[in-house]
Parts: sequence; structure tokens; C-alpha cells
Amino acid sequence: MALVHTDKNQKYMSKTNTNIEKEVVQTKKGFSALRRYNTSSSQIWKSKLSWKIAFVVFLTIMAVQCSVLYLTLQQEKTSLLNDIRETGRNAVLAHLELPGSRIDSPLTNQKAKQLLTSSIIDGVTIYSTDLLFLGSYGTQVSLPVTNGSNYNSTYLSPDGDSYEVIYNATDLYKPYIAAVRLNSSSVEESINAFIRQNIIIMLLLSALVTTVLMIALGRWLLEPILFMRKNLLAAQRNPDNPDIEESPYSVNDEVGEAIMISQALIRKNSENMQQIRSAAEDKIHKLAYYDQLTGLPNRTLFIQKLTENAHANEGEKTKRFAVVTLDLDHFKDINDSMGHSVGDAILRGVGKRLRTSLPESAVVARAGEDEFAVTVPLNTDINTSIEIANRVADIVKSEPFKVYNENFQIRTSIGVATYPDDGKDPNTVLKNADIALNRAKEEGRDRVKEYTEDFDRAVQMRFQLLRDLRDALEKNELRVFYQPQFDLKTGQIIGAEALIRWWKLDNSKDGGSYISPAEFIPIAEQSGLIVPIGKWVMEEACRAAKKWHNEGKPIRIAVNVSGAQFYQDDLVKFTSECLLRTGVKPHLLELEVTESVFMDDISIAIDTLKRLHELGVELAIDDFGTGYSSLAYLRQFNIDRLKIDQSFIRNALINSDDAAITKTIISLGHSLNLKVIAEGVETKEHEQFLINEGCDEVQGFRYSKPVPDSQFWVFASDYNGNFDSFDKASE
Repeated sequence: MALVHTDKNQKYMSKTNTNIEKEVVQTKKGFSALRRYNTSSSQIWKSKLSWKIAFVVFLTIMAVQCSVLYLTLQQEKTSLLNDIRETGRNAVLAHLELPGSRIDSPLTNQKAKQLLTSSIIDGVTIYSTDLLFLGSYGTQVSLPVTNGSNYNSTYLSPDGDSYEVIYNATDLYKPYIAAVRLNSSSVEESINAFIRQNIIIMLLLSALVTTVLMIALGRWLLEPILFMRKNLLAAQRNPDNPDIEESPYSVNDEVGEAIMISQALIRKNSENMQQIRSAAEDKIHKLAYYDQLTGLPNRTLFIQKLTENAHANEGEKTKRFAVVTLDLDHFKDINDSMGHSVGDAILRGVGKRLRTSLPESAVVARAGEDEFAVTVPLNTDINTSIEIANRVADIVKSEPFKVYNENFQIRTSIGVATYPDDGKDPNTVLKNADIALNRAKEEGRDRVKEYTEDFDRAVQMRFQLLRDLRDALEKNELRVFYQPQFDLKTGQIIGAEALIRWWKLDNSKDGGSYISPAEFIPIAEQSGLIVPIGKWVMEEACRAAKKWHNEGKPIRIAVNVSGAQFYQDDLVKFTSECLLRTGVKPHLLELEVTESVFMDDISIAIDTLKRLHELGVELAIDDFGTGYSSLAYLRQFNIDRLKIDQSFIRNALINSDDAAITKTIISLGHSLNLKVIAEGVETKEHEQFLINEGCDEVQGFRYSKPVPDSQFWVFASDYNGNFDSFDKASE
């Protein structure tokens, strides 16, 4: 019986395996055909996009196939069980015989034995149509047969090895009912084979469809995309001149059209980049070598032209040419008072006038804000540089410049040097012309100065003085002297001005000498060294004021603040820190700033003065009356004192204008509730004049010259508060 079962199972498995082999053979044929038509580039399979698409397609097909398998699996199982039922029915029919009596079993013992050994039937129970039990053979059948039972009922054991069914009289073609137990162990194996078959088919089909789809996508989509990507990368690497290939794809579809458009855009971008680069290079060249306002060459191009002229005739007789630099006198005042639009118009006018009035061989350049440079070859008509310079001066001031219906008479300071007389190197000649220009400005402007070696020596002396000044600051050679300030009404000392002095060491018998502040202060201001010097002076002065206060004389100390210190340094922060470090009371420190410094930037000046005033320090306008002030702004300044410049005081008794100015300043100060102090008081007559005009405070040589800290303390200690003592001292 087991052998029969095995043969049947093998036949079923053989049929199943045959189907699988057919499917595999067909799939292999499909792959062979696909390989013959696979012309996609190997790069497709290197593409991340390709693998993403392949992965999604493969999973999609697998998901569909798994769904189908799930739906058909039960059908396959039912079909296999029906086959077993039918096989069992045929086996029962073949062994049934009609007995002589209705109560006898139609299945003899011999036939039953043959049935159980030669078929898949493991057990059978026979009933008559009226459910009379007639006989049972083999394994007990558990499926009940009762009156009214459903003869279509079946029972599959949990392990799947047995399947019980009921055959009625219609099924058996005889008036009997048979409950049969069938061997169904082959069903599970067939189901597993079915699943394996479908999985193999699913994998092969998914791979096949994915490959076909990838080849199609590769040929119609991915290859064109990769081609377009290659061109875009080439355009990215070299946008100016991209190395792109001609498209082999037809423009009749969307992809080919997109490639054509991308290539057109790449070429257009390349053209635009080349045009932009060319325009940018031209713009950069103009920015680098030409002045944007006047259109003239700038200083860089001017030096280039000088160099070209100097080396143009090497090996021949050296040609001479004049180098002229000019600066418009008081141009800053025009800008400040009339506005930059007027100043710009004048600069354009000067450049145009020079360009049109000088020979074609001349090179005219704008070398700075209001500075121009000219070079002209020297020939038989004009054979000296000074004549060129005078001609340039005449061109500028030949007639006024008319701007917005206003006439502006422009004067100029001019420096001139000659190549190669004043230097073998063009840069040196230009530098010497600048030195001569600076000398012209120092001597009062509106003049022409020709370079001499003495000018260079003076410049070298200034540089040496600057180096020595730096060393003096580092080596603590600077000193602070103090000049007392008095209350005119009481005669008491109420303050002192801190004044810097420089004792410069040398090899003389005295070991050194004092350098005039008028000599080194301008150099310090030009170099920016005035900022650390100003800080040092304030620190020293505050220490002195603190010491005097501790010894019973609360004397206000006045410290000058330069324009550079006022705007470039954080004056408020430093002053606050200085007060904290020295411990001096804020009201014992007064900061003096010239009115011209205030007017450089009104908004910053107002803010800075406000913040300083909030610290508690006093503020004074130094040299009042010598610069340009606006009374409207003066009212906004947080100041405590006006200081009349000493030039007015010295001449007040002999010059009515100076006397009138002094009276006006005193009156103005009092009208603004400000104290007024006069410096430069040298005689009793000066003093009396100021008393008569109601001046509040004074300082000057009548009382004391500036002296060191120790001498000032002796003076302050001995002074009795009576101005008459100074008359006796002078006698």
C-alpha cells in the first residue's frame, strides 16, 4: 500500500517538476533573446537611478506575484483534494459488488483487502441508503454518517495526512453510502512543490521584466539622461568653453528635445560667460587704471606711463620729461560748504581743462582726491620743467569754474621734478614731485615749487624726527608741564593746562634739548602717533590732579584732545577707564577740543560730547574763533567753557578787530551760560582788558610759564591769591 502511494506521489511530483522545467526553459530562452538585443551602455548599471528603478520594479512585480500566489494557493489545495476524492471514488467503485441481500455489505473481505492495499484508501465504512451499518474495513473513519447529514462534508486531519469524505448512492451508482478515509500526505508535498515552482517563476519573471524594463528605460531614458548629465558636468567644469558632444538622440520625443534645449542653454551660457568675462575684464581694467569720476588715468597707470616713457628710448639719447603734481587749494572747504556734487563737477572740469589745454604727448592723471599728476616730454618749445608747471598753474586758474550758476576761482599748489635729473627711476621722480608739492603747501599754497635735494633732506629729517618721537614715547622721554589757570574775580588758581614737552637726549654738554611742540606735534598728528601720546598725557595729568587733590588743592586739569583721538579712538571708554585707574574726581578733568574737530562730523561730535558729559568731566572748545563754527550746532554741544585763542588776546590792545572778536566771544559764551577763559595773557593791560569785558578765567606768561609738576606744586603752594604779586615779581 505504501509503495502504491509513493508511486502516485512520484507521478504527481514528476508532473509538477516537468512544468517547472518547461517554465525555466522558456525563461532561459527569453533571457537569450534579451541578451541579443541588450545594447544599453554598461554605465546604465552603474547609475544610482537605474538601480533605484530596478529595485522598485522588482519589488512591485514580486508583490503582485505574491498576492496572486496567496489567492491561488487555496484553490490549488482544493483542487488536489478533489483529485484525491475522485481517485478514492473510482477505487471504491471498482471493488463494490451487489450482494444477494440488502443487509449484506457490497464489499467482501477479499475485495476490501485489495481496496486498502492497492489504493490511497486507508479505511471505509459501508451503509445502506437507509443508514443501516453494513461493514467497516481498515482504519476507523471518524466522519459521522447520520440521518440528514450533509454527504458533501469532508474532514482533513490537522497533520494533513488523512482526508475523510462521504460518497452517496449517486456517487457510487449503487444503493449504498460509503464513508472513506483517504491518504492525503501527498497534498502537502504537492503544495510545497507548487509554492517552490511559483517562487522560481516569480523570481525569473521579475528578473526578466525588470531587465527588459531597464533595457527599455536605459535606451530611451537613462542613456539620454546620462548623456545630458555628462554634458552638464562638462559645462560645470568649464562654463566658458564646455567640451560637449553632439546629441545622437532624436528630437521627436521629449527626452531628445530636452537634451537639445540643455545643449542650447549650455552654449548660450558659455557665450554669456565669455561676454561677461570680457566686460568684467574691461571694467576691472578701467577700475584698476582709470579714475571713475574724471575718466583720466589713475596714479597706477600714470606710473606705468612714466616707466614706459623712461624705457622707450633705451640705447638712444635719454629724453627728458617733466613730472608735475598739483593739489587744489582749500578744496575740502568747497566740498564741506557746497557739497560733493559741486566738488565733483570742479574735479571733472580741472581734468578736462588740463587734458584739452596740454599737448597730445602729455599724460594727465588724477592721482588722489583733489590731486592731479602731469608728465610732458621736454622739447625745444618748452625746455624746462618749471615752465611746464607754470603753464599748468595758468591753465587751472585761467578762469573760474562755473557750477550751478556759481563761479569758483580755483588756485593750486604745484610741485615739479625732472626725469632723469631728479631721479633715474620714474617712481623716484614722482616722489620728488610730491615732496615739492608738500613744500608748496607748507609755504602758503597757490605757488609752484621745483624739487631740490634740500626738500628731500627736510623730508628725511621729518622721518627721523618721527622715529625719534616713537623711541621717546617708548623710553619715557616725554614730559608733562602745567600752566596755571586763574579766576579773574577771585584771583585763585582754579585749574592748570597739561602741555606736553619733549626732552630729546643728545651728546651736548646739557645732555639734551627741548624739541618745540610746534615741531613734533604736527608729525605726531600726521602719523597717528598723537593717539597713544594723547592717552599718555591724560593718564599723567589725572595722576597729578589726584595727587594735588589728596594734598588739599582740588585743581581742575585741562587736557588737549586731538582730532584723531576724538574720532579714531574710543575716547569715552578710555576716559572712563582712566578716571577709574587714577581715582581722580570726574569734575577735576577738563577735555579741550578745537572747534574745527567738532565740525568734521557733527553727529558723532554731539554724541561723543554727550557721553563724555555724562561721565562728569568738563568740556571746553579750544582756540575758539580761529575756525569755522555754526552757532546752531554750538547750542547742541554739551560744553562748559569757551577758550579764546591767544592770538586775539595778544593783539586786542593794538587791533580793534581782535578786540571786537574777544568781546564778542565773551558775550556769546555768557549768553550760552558758558565760562570763558582767555589764554596768552602776558601783561597787566591784557588782564585789565579782560576784567573790563567780564572774562571769567585767564592763563598766560603774566602768571607763569608751563612748568614741571614739582615746580607747579611749589608755585601753587606759595601763591597768595593776589595778582599784584606778579607785578612785584616782574619788577
